[in-house]
Amino acid sequence: MDLSPAPAEVHLRADIRSWLYEHLPWEYGQGLPPRFDDLADEVTFGRRWQASLAADRWVGVTWPEAYGGRGGGPTEHFIVQEELARARAPEMVGRIGINLAGPTLLAHGTEEQKARWLPGILTADSLWCQLFSEPGAGSDLAGVTTRATAVEGGWVLDGQKVWTSYAQFADWGVCLARSDPEAEKHRGISYLVVDMHAPGVEVRPLVQLTGEAEFNEVFLSGVFVPADQLIGPEHEGWGVANATLSHERGTNPRQLVIHVQLLEEILRLAAATGALDDVRLRQRLAQAYVEVKIFQLHNLRSISRLSKDQDPGPEGSALKLYWSEMSKRFHDTAMAVLGDASPLGRGADGNPGGGEWQRSWLYYQASSVWAGTNEIQRTILGERVLGLPRPERAAPARTGV
Repeated sequence: MDLSPAPAEVHLRADIRSWLYEHLPWEYGQGLPPRFDDLADEVTFGRRWQASLAADRWVGVTWPEAYGGRGGGPTEHFIVQEELARARAPEMVGRIGINLAGPTLLAHGTEEQKARWLPGILTADSLWCQLFSEPGAGSDLAGVTTRATAVEGGWVLDGQKVWTSYAQFADWGVCLARSDPEAEKHRGISYLVVDMHAPGVEVRPLVQLTGEAEFNEVFLSGVFVPADQLIGPEHEGWGVANATLSHERGTNPRQLVIHVQLLEEILRLAAATGALDDVRLRQRLAQAYVEVKIFQLHNLRSISRLSKDQDPGPEGSALKLYWSEMSKRFHDTAMAVLGDASPLGRGADGNPGGGEWQRSWLYYQASSVWAGTNEIQRTILGERVLGLPRPERAAPARTGV
């Protein structure tokens, strides 16, 4: 296997790195990005940062040039995301639109829909959310019960969604709703774009373990969706949704580089505090290093697949499953390095990192749930990759004589 970059890839990496040195709002690659006490202030800052990136076409690298992208391939996307993470640049505030809604529109939207929505996604003039999960249908999305009732000129939505990131700031949401209640479970679902400012949309923030409220409940009560906001054919939204999910669970260069950075920081801390004198802790840190390198190889395998014009496929579930469990093991090791300081809160005396390690540990406890629970990922791998049969439901026990 030849992993040597092509000359054009070397040039692209140099270009984005040079741009970041000039435009990054803090010192390149030093420390962690500052946190905002108010999430609304963070979103406002994020909009400005993403707009500056989009002005020089560093957002939507794989999108066609006609829609504001660079017309690059998966390798170019990986390089840019890797360099953004290495520089410790702010995360894209419009990442749901960029990574999920945008690629879905490019694959399944009409030309009118692309012209209407894609430009605002890149510049963060419009923010998007994902109205998929429900209280009774999380990773098993085919169980959605939100109803889309056909009316003149479109549909009326009624139902509840949950775990909707940044819904309180979103302008649009991609929504799965059951448009044919008589159809089989994976059929009769339509993929609709919802105006988050429309009458009948109510957003209620949910406070997470970290004390932040990125997640939300969204209640849809008689929300009208015009006919021109249907993506793909009516009742065939399950196939469209799978295109969205394959992007959500595919390559993850940002998480890769973030974990490389976290590993470097925890090794420095372990050396400074004498934690490396503990042979068992040294073994755990060595294991963390090996697992991060394996994560890199997983990403490269996915990049190779995409570069050959193959869909991310169900193998993306293996990558999601691997890195989410790796991240939880890594953070347990980080807490072991902190030792007696591990229970301390933000700003406490003698707390290395000022509480960021504890926040990171809390944040990554959810990594085995977001983008599809790990239990669901194992089911996908078993059935669609390994070809294992579905377990038959056991017959009810017989009672009586």
